[in-house]
Amino acid sequence: MTGPAPSGDDGKARRKPQERALRRKEALVEAAVTLLGEGGFTAVTHRAVAERAGIPLAATSYYFTSRDELVARAFAVLVERDLRLMRASLTEEAATGSLVELAQALLRAYASDRGRQLGLWELYLQAGREPALQDIARSWTDGWHDIVRTLLERAGYPCGASEVHFLATLVSGLWLELLVEDRPGALDRAGEMVARGLRAISA
Repeated sequence: MTGPAPSGDDGKARRKPQERALRRKEALVEAAVTLLGEGGFTAVTHRAVAERAGIPLAATSYYFTSRDELVARAFAVLVERDLRLMRASLTEEAATGSLVELAQALLRAYASDRGRQLGLWELYLQAGREPALQDIARSWTDGWHDIVRTLLERAGYPCGASEVHFLATLVSGLWLELLVEDRPGALDRAGEMVARGLRAISA
């Protein structure tokens, strides 16, 4: 024998704590994402995240079993947003532009917010030590390879697995160098290197 069905007011009362919990959890993740962009991996502490989110310190351990879990979630969000921004940067000009224009399109696809990119690369390297981050790192690489494949296909270049891997790795290495060293004229030189890579795969 079952009891009476819950009233509409009872259902709303149960949803409110759930919605509040979801908002708090999202706020903590957003705070972690921001801190990763501002100060990198070491900047994400329970206290710093709670202060940035404006939420009591105890909430971080309530919603996330460990700092590692919070960092992994923030890394996943960063990867998702980075790939979305790179895909949005793809334009039809890549299909009709010159070799240099395609090289610039590839670099622009990678050239988003410097702080966020540094946070992403730091976590990417950390994934070598943290197995929990490896699948997220792989999803970033796979998504970037899909973007490179799309650009090459649009521009009429060979876009098999080896060509995509070669060019994606070239651009990634060049962009990492740009991020870390920030030398004058480095972007132009990087564009020339990508153009040489494009000539190599189309030879």
